[in-house]
Amino acid sequence: MGIKAQAPIGIFDSGIGGLTVAKEVKKLLPDEQLIYFGDTAHLPYGDKSTAAIQAYSVKIADVLIKENCKLILIACNSASAAAFELVKAYVATKAHVFNVIDPVVNYLREVHAGQRVGLIGTKQTISSGVYLQKINDLDVGIVLKSLATPLLAPMIEEGFHNENISKEIIASYLSQPALKNIQALVLGCTHYPLIKKQIHAFYEEEIDLIDASETVARSVASFLGYHQLLAKKVSGMEDRFLVSDYTVSFEETTKLFFGKQIKLQKYPLWE
Repeated sequence: MGIKAQAPIGIFDSGIGGLTVAKEVKKLLPDEQLIYFGDTAHLPYGDKSTAAIQAYSVKIADVLIKENCKLILIACNSASAAAFELVKAYVATKAHVFNVIDPVVNYLREVHAGQRVGLIGTKQTISSGVYLQKINDLDVGIVLKSLATPLLAPMIEEGFHNENISKEIIASYLSQPALKNIQALVLGCTHYPLIKKQIHAFYEEEIDLIDASETVARSVASFLGYHQLLAKKVSGMEDRFLVSDYTVSFEETTKLFFGKQIKLQKYPLWE
């Protein structure tokens, strides 16, 4: 592969929730230039067909390839489940491709073999059964208990994640029989790191909370290090944040996910 270490890392999501992943990548790899693409014109992917998600994902991968990205990270559970293999085949040798599911599954294999593990996520992620299939394929005795928690992402997007109402919604989901006696919980949506504190409080910090954004960032960092593809700091290389549809409220919400407000640039996919 003629992939250059100084090339940027491309990250995409159905919207701006994947900025939680971008934030963790930036924290671990401050010298890397990021190009983020949020497909805000088509969000959420959670209620789209597999074919639609695949079509969007390939178009976005095309944009990131044109930007010479050395690695493309699918920072969306729905797109990781529906389009990872297709994007990998489409990109071929032009870039490495990562998703947000495999690093979590690898972590579970190393740390939670033989245990009972919970998973919360959108309806699409849970009903796709992708985590269940990958975990069963490991054959290390992990019992996965999945629960769709569809109110959590909109609650976070609307800024209600630090209120009493969020405490009650979180407690109501986590008290479901499906999640009884688990030893670890996978946060299977890129919005959920924002409610990690409340989930920790519910469990009184007694279980391992697996934050995909941290797990994936560590995985990307070690991969780039191993393949000698870590960038050196170059001045003037700014991170760029592209969206397929721009609104002021999207830009304001970036603060939630990235920790500071960032400038979004409109890059329509269909024109």
